Amino acid sequence: MFYIEDHNGRHRLLKYTPQHMHCGAAFWGPITPQGTGFLAVQSVSDTMPDFRIAATGVVLDLDKSITIVKKLKLTGFPFKIFKNTSFIKGMFNSPLEVAKFEGAAIRTVSGIRGQIKKALRTPVGAFRATFEDKLLMSDIVFVRTWYPVSIPTFYNPVTSLLKPAGAKDSWSGMKTTGQLRHERGIKLKQNKDSLYKPIVREKKHFNKLHIPKALQKALPFKNKPKNLEKKGKTPKDQWRPAVIREPHEKKISALLSALSTVNNYKMKKAKVKHREQLKEYLKVKQKEDEQKFKRQKEAKKKVYRILGQREKKRQKSSLKGSSKGEKSM
Repeated sequence: MFYIEDHNGRHRLLKYTPQHMHCGAAFWGPITPQGTGFLAVQSVSDTMPDFRIAATGVVLDLDKSITIVKKLKLTGFPFKIFKNTSFIKGMFNSPLEVAKFEGAAIRTVSGIRGQIKKALRTPVGAFRATFEDKLLMSDIVFVRTWYPVSIPTFYNPVTSLLKPAGAKDSWSGMKTTGQLRHERGIKLKQNKDSLYKPIVREKKHFNKLHIPKALQKALPFKNKPKNLEKKGKTPKDQWRPAVIREPHEKKISALLSALSTVNNYKMKKAKVKHREQLKEYLKVKQKEDEQKFKRQKEAKKKVYRILGQREKKRQKSSLKGSSKGEKSM
C-alpha cells in the first residue's frame, strides 16, 4: 500500500506513486533489519528477458501497528431549518454513527461552517447541527473523515528458483487471480454497487430576490427593480391586416428593390475603393513624415554645431581677457 506522510504524521493512502517524489510503501513481509536496501522486480513468475526494476528503496521501520488512511466525504441534506440550527439527514445510517461524530466540524458546499450536535429519533441517522449562518433547503452538507485501510497479511517467499542453468525454464511461480481467470476464461462478477448509476437531480426552485422598500428608496434609479406588467396577448381584431398588392404596385416594389440592390452594390464598391485610397495615402504620408524628421534632425545638428563653436570662442576670449588682467597687476 503506497502512502505519503503529511505534516501532522498522518499516513495518507496513494493510488499511484507520485512523479519526481519519494513515497512510503507498507507491506507484510519477513523481519528485516532497518536500513536494509531492497529491490522490487515487476514479476518473477516467468523468466522474461526484458524484465525491469519497478522500485528501489530502504527499510525504514518494522511496525505492525501502522495505520494508513484514505479520505472519505459523507454528504447530507437539511430537512428542517430553524435560524442557525438545522436537522440533517442522509449522512449517517444509525444514531451510533452520529454519536461517534458528535462535535465534528461540518461544512456546506457554499462555505458555511457548522458542528454536529445530537442524533434525532426519526428519521434514522438524522442529527441536529448548528451553523454560522442560516442554511437553505438547496444546500448540501458534508463532513471530511479518514477511513483506515488494512494491509493484506500475506507474503510468499520464493526459495525454489536457485536451479541449474538448464532447469530454470521449468520453474513457475504463484499466479495471480487475474492470470488464472484469463487462462481459464472465468469472467469476473460485477458488483452492482460498483457500477455507474444515472444521476437524477431534483430541479431546484429558488425564491425571487426580495429587496426591502427602505433599501429600494436608497438605491439609484438604474438599480431599482422595475415591476413591469407582462403584455397580454393582442386580440385578433388588432392584428395587422395582410396587404394584398395590385399588379402595378408589385412592379413598383420590384423596381425599388432592384434599385436599392444596385445602390448597395455601388456603396460597397465605393467603400472598398476608399479603403484602398486611404492605405495609399497613409503610405505616402509616412514617407513624407520620415523625410521631414530626417531634415529636422540634420537642421538641429547644424544649429547645435554652430552654438558649440560660439561657446568655444566665448570661452577662449574670456580666458585671454583674464590673463591680460593678471599681467597688468
